[in-house]
Amino acid sequence: MEKGLIAIGAGLAVMTGMMTGRGEGEVAAHACDAIAKNPEVESKIRSTMILGIALSETCAIYGLLISILLIFVY
Repeated sequence: MEKGLIAIGAGLAVMTGMMTGRGEGEVAAHACDAIAKNPEVESKIRSTMILGIALSETCAIYGLLISILLIFVY
């Protein structure tokens, strides 16, 4: 019973990676649209996009870390 709950918790923690990937895809798509509409500010849009993606990627890394801890520690 306890192993099953740990597996469910690890699966839920891994779902943060899936949601992060979807969010990063939307950010990149909107950045491409913004660059297409306003090409002269491409460098500002690109740097802001990279910063946002890097910040959201930390959430996925934390989810992966928690799932690894749940699987191998408990």
